[in-house]
Formats: sequence, structure tokens, C-alpha cells
Amino acid sequence: MSERILIAIAGLLAALVLGLAFFWSPELPERPLPMAALPPGGDFTLQSSTGPVSLKDYRGKVVLVYFGYTYCPDICPTALAATADGLKQLTAEELTRVAMLFISVDPERDSPARLKDYVEFFHPNIVGVTGTPESLAEIAKRYGVFYARQKVETAGDGYVVDHTSDTYVVGPDGRLLSKISHASPPDQVAAEIRKRLNQP
Repeated sequence: MSERILIAIAGLLAALVLGLAFFWSPELPERPLPMAALPPGGDFTLQSSTGPVSLKDYRGKVVLVYFGYTYCPDICPTALAATADGLKQLTAEELTRVAMLFISVDPERDSPARLKDYVEFFHPNIVGVTGTPESLAEIAKRYGVFYARQKVETAGDGYVVDHTSDTYVVGPDGRLLSKISHASPPDQVAAEIRKRLNQP
């Protein structure tokens, strides 16, 4: 067999293999994507303008938990506005079973009184709380929250705080159930709350 014939056969075989690879797509069984494990979450007690507030005070309610700070230039106001608009889509009866805690990770500047004024601008169901740097770090770790102070020359007090921007959804039994991603539209916020309210 001549070399030319061998080359032609090899070329035909290569074309056949390429054709099969391009056109043949066997039906594979669908496998659900693995869900990222939620952090443990859990109870905590922090200070509000009216005194200590514990997560367990809200047993029987769906509680939204957000970590941020009042001097946040854009992320926190955007998240709180979307959440507030989501809360406004709930019925009056549903609202009685929902609360939100805004946990400041900037206790140096965010007093409980300042937090009260800040969160009430968005919605009356939001309670602002904060604590010692040590307690905040421990709670943030349990909720899988990152935050870190970054020096900024143009900022009034010389720093901003980078932080996780998800909203955490805690069920009526105190268990962390899910997260609402930053920039989720209000109807998705309302839908997630209703889903948790209607769980057996």
C-alpha cells in the first residue's frame, strides 16, 4: 500500500472522528448543581437605640439580617431600598411576621441612635444594631460575612468599610435558610420572604 493511500485513509479517519465529536451529543442524565453550603448562623445579642436586641426575640418571624454601615456610599442604601420596597409588597398581616436587623460593622461611627435614624428612613420594620468589634467579628464569622476597613484619603473620616452585601434570611425557628443577593429586585425579595413565611 502506497504512502499516498495511507495518508488518505488517515485523513478520512481524522475527519470521521472530528465529525462524530462535532455532531454526536449523547443525552446525559440531568444532575442538579451542587448548592453552596450555608454558614451556621445562629443567635446573637447586640445593642439598639432602645437596649439589647437578640435574634431569639424574633422567634416565630422571618428575619432578614444585613451587615453594613450608615456611612456606606452606595451598596447599603441600594440594598436597603430594594428590601424596603420588597417589604412594601407584603400584606399587613405578612408584615407582622417579618423583621429586619441592620447590623453595623462600623461601631466606631455608628451609635445606636444614629442607626435608628438611618434605618427608619427606609422602613419601620428595620432595627439598627451594633456591638463591640469582637462581638461583631464573631457574629460575622458565623454568618460567612467579610468586612474590612479600607483607608481612603477623600473620605471624611479617612476610611470606608468593604463588606459582604447579601441579605440573610432567618426562619421562624432561628435557622439560617437562605441569602438574597445584592441588587435583587423588590419582587424577588418579596417572593423569598413569602416562600419562607409559607414553609411548614
